[in-house]
Amino acid sequence: MERNVLNKLTEAPLSDCENAASFLQSDFWGEFKASFSWRVYAFHAAWINFKEQTSLLVLYKKLLPGIGFAYVPWGPELPEEFPADSRNRALLETARAVKPFLPADTAFIRFDPAWFSAMNDAPPSIFKPFTRAAADIQPPDTVILDLDPPLDAILAQMKPKWRYNIRLGGRKTCVSRPDAEGLDVFYALFKETALRDGIAVHESAYYKRLFDIAALKTGIDMRLYLAEADDKPVAGIITLFRGKTATYLYGASSNANRNLMAAYALQWQAIHDAKEAGCAVYDLFGIPPDASPSHPMAGLYLFKTGFGGRIIHRPGSWDYAYKLIPAAVFCTAEKFRKTFRDAKKRKSRRSRKEKDEARTSY
Repeated sequence: MERNVLNKLTEAPLSDCENAASFLQSDFWGEFKASFSWRVYAFHAAWINFKEQTSLLVLYKKLLPGIGFAYVPWGPELPEEFPADSRNRALLETARAVKPFLPADTAFIRFDPAWFSAMNDAPPSIFKPFTRAAADIQPPDTVILDLDPPLDAILAQMKPKWRYNIRLGGRKTCVSRPDAEGLDVFYALFKETALRDGIAVHESAYYKRLFDIAALKTGIDMRLYLAEADDKPVAGIITLFRGKTATYLYGASSNANRNLMAAYALQWQAIHDAKEAGCAVYDLFGIPPDASPSHPMAGLYLFKTGFGGRIIHRPGSWDYAYKLIPAAVFCTAEKFRKTFRDAKKRKSRRSRKEKDEARTSY
């Protein structure tokens, strides 16, 4: 029988999550999600054999009348030196300890554990009674750039074609940083990207609210970069600077002028600014798990890994059921939804490839 690792879980003010390691466990993220139908809970977790307490952010949302679920993005955060073989126990005890604080209709709680493995290693294992979610909420795989070396060393670790594209994008486009003032322009590009790639985007108010909340929080720097050619916007990215981490959250580009390599110039500018701001790492925030060409987002893997850095793999989303039947019904519906979305992405990818081949055949 495994020994307990969680000593006590107590409610806390949301502000106590200010110093969470991840922005997804921070008070900033809690306030932001509270703007969009999520109920927010904050806790202190005291761990056996550790003096250090950690904060815990839990989100709750109603799915259907009488059915809701709870969600812990990149949590629970654990003390330093917490034994790796006790992480699953920590996950289980957290799920059970949170339940009394949640609405009675909560069918399950979903975790995106933050711990990870690197490069070619398999992601850390999560064991029963947890079940793998049909779809991940946060990207479990990503590329992390180390910003400690000089900029020329960071550039040197990139693939030669990426260095060339950065220089080309810098010559052919003009990169500016309008931040929230440029959101309308960015959103128009974002909708164009979503239609082309078969992905879903929120309403424009979602991204505006993100900037509004960030502007009110100490230590949060939300940045929007736009690239223009001939006074026309061709691409944009949104990044979050928080503490020692800069995170690339969203990217968009027009269907025209793809040959100008604006996306490369934008990333390089953000990397440069992140280093100048004192960030230690730049997180490209989401890639497919491997280089398989059959993946609907295979191009994303090629693009982001070309900047060098370290590939890491988190476990992904895992569920702990409080009510077995409602949780199973939702899981089945989620599988159908994911299958439909992946098919839509593959169709968009094939269509784009056919257009590119037709263009180059003349």
